Amino acid sequence: MAVIGSTRVVVGGEVRPASIRMEHGVIVEIGDALPEVDFGDMVVMPGLVDSHVHVNEPGRSDWEGFSTATRAAAAGGTTTIVDMPLNSIPPTVTVGALSEKRAAAERKLRVDVAFWGGLIPGSEDQIGPLVAEGVCGFKSFLVESGVDEFPSVSPEQLVRALPLMRELGVPSLVHAEDPARILRLSGDPTVYRSYLETRPADGEAAAVTMVAGLAHATGARVHVLHVSSAEAMQAVADGPDLLSGETCPHYLTFCAEDIGAGATPFKCAPPIRTAEHRDALWQGLIEGSLCMVVSDHSPAPTEVKHLDDGDFGEAWGGIGSLQLRLPATWTGAADRGVGLPQLSRWLAEEPARLAGLDRQKGAIAVGMDADLVVWDPDGVTRVRGGDLEHRHPITPYEGMSLRGSVVTTFLGGFSVFDGSTVGPGDGRMLRRDD
Repeated sequence: MAVIGSTRVVVGGEVRPASIRMEHGVIVEIGDALPEVDFGDMVVMPGLVDSHVHVNEPGRSDWEGFSTATRAAAAGGTTTIVDMPLNSIPPTVTVGALSEKRAAAERKLRVDVAFWGGLIPGSEDQIGPLVAEGVCGFKSFLVESGVDEFPSVSPEQLVRALPLMRELGVPSLVHAEDPARILRLSGDPTVYRSYLETRPADGEAAAVTMVAGLAHATGARVHVLHVSSAEAMQAVADGPDLLSGETCPHYLTFCAEDIGAGATPFKCAPPIRTAEHRDALWQGLIEGSLCMVVSDHSPAPTEVKHLDDGDFGEAWGGIGSLQLRLPATWTGAADRGVGLPQLSRWLAEEPARLAGLDRQKGAIAVGMDADLVVWDPDGVTRVRGGDLEHRHPITPYEGMSLRGSVVTTFLGGFSVFDGSTVGPGDGRMLRRDD
């Protein structure tokens, strides 16, 4: 494929007719040449970048793996994912663990993959070596992560690590909830509100306010993961310019009032909150208090999600949605009058910038990688978990009809998804310093 064209190409912050010439994996010309493949009025955007994906391999590849995760990415228009350091065994907190993860990914990638490092107690001396090996930054938890091999850090441990991250030019990614405000589940464990009340919004906001202070004190870039509440969103907005925040499609789509008894596919942490929080998150995105929408893709087997007994207290807190990020976000965005350039910023440009991959990813421009998603904004994605490409079919989107459908995904100028089938891909393992 050399030249494609459409009447609706998202380029330079606007939507306009254009043709895109691709050679040797990069975009070499954007103009009005006659395209070899004309996509009519389909939207052409930069290939999406998802900076929050739990691939879980090696160690928990019965939950997810590089082959299935990157297939799901390609089918959803995502051409680059950044893998989180936990849920794999070992976690990516040493150079040796990073090497094991890269070895596990060999010859399995349908899209490009980069890696986050992890910060846990005692791993501070690995920050420099991991940056030298190309990780994009470091994730840490202020509360229990859910897996024993990735313990939380204290504010004191985090503040000691931040100056080195600032010096090395990489961000700190923080799961921000105050452990002192996490409550024990009481009441019926199959009732969603019983779980929701264990992780209050004020605990999330307090933790964000604390990390905002650390960013201000150290001058380090701090990014707050999966913001779920109005209060936490406001704490991000009130923080220094060095502080940024993301949210996820499930917080923008669902609300606590609609989650039925035993519906554990909806469990995640922080939890899906009430409709007023959902509305506030949309407003924060539109106004710029939050800068991106990422999946926090974290699937798990049926038994780990406790589908049999519907126990929210025991079920794994994670949602599989990597393939659905575009239509799930567009469904709500279109109803709120969000334009395609803003959608592209949320789903491609800002995640690429956070991960330090924006010299090659996240925009349609000469010299950038020829990664593109062609999609129909008026199409329909009917969600059947069994049809999704990730390892397990469990999804809270089951049975929904989402707005928008992917027509073609290009990686390096070659189609890796044709609207129905994921083809062979030649995904690369990326470094932040590439």
